[in-house]
Amino acid sequence: MPHILIVEDESSIADTLIYALEADGNATTWLSLGGPALELLRQQPVDLVILDVGLPDTSGFELCKALRRFSEVPVLFLTARNAEIDRVVGLEIGADDYVVKPFSPREVAARVRAILKRTAPRSAAPVPATDGPFQVDAERVRIHYQGQPLGLTRHEFRLLQTLLAQPERVFSREQLLDALGVAADAGYERNIDSHIKSLRAKLRQVAPSAEPIQTHRGLGYSYSPDHA
Repeated sequence: MPHILIVEDESSIADTLIYALEADGNATTWLSLGGPALELLRQQPVDLVILDVGLPDTSGFELCKALRRFSEVPVLFLTARNAEIDRVVGLEIGADDYVVKPFSPREVAARVRAILKRTAPRSAAPVPATDGPFQVDAERVRIHYQGQPLGLTRHEFRLLQTLLAQPERVFSREQLLDALGVAADAGYERNIDSHIKSLRAKLRQVAPSAEPIQTHRGLGYSYSPDHA
């Protein structure tokens, strides 16, 4: 039974979510403040966090950034704002989805099911030879580059693993979204660019002059061993 943590200060909204999620076969825990929620997440694993952006003691965005320093648990944001910039910021700091109030509890339950399905452990992609600059440890979800471990998010790991598995192949944004388990029609194509930018920054910390991830304008991205 998936365990969902709800961080929401309005009890009426929390009660509605609890009813919908538990009717859908989930266990739930509700907290109204971000501080206690962060402490609970440090001590007890959960399967997904539903996080209100406007909490009394902290911003949901700030809480998510703090959470991402030690956990890759899926996060679904709840917010009263509908500006595209808020949505983009939420996704770039590590959220998996975003729902604007007022919302249908059934819609939230459906989104939770979709997130849990696409973030469930899947069969590892083919792993390239480990005698090159990259070594992939799929079981431990780790990648080493030139002998140094990379501190990757879950999405960054899957993206880099996908590129490494087929050197020189050009992957479109839609294909990379599929590797993350995100539907191409979800509107997240440009979020791939943000993940690639972050990946490149982490690779340059190890090898400043190397460019293993190549951009193909209008097409997508590829891994080039010759530039690694």
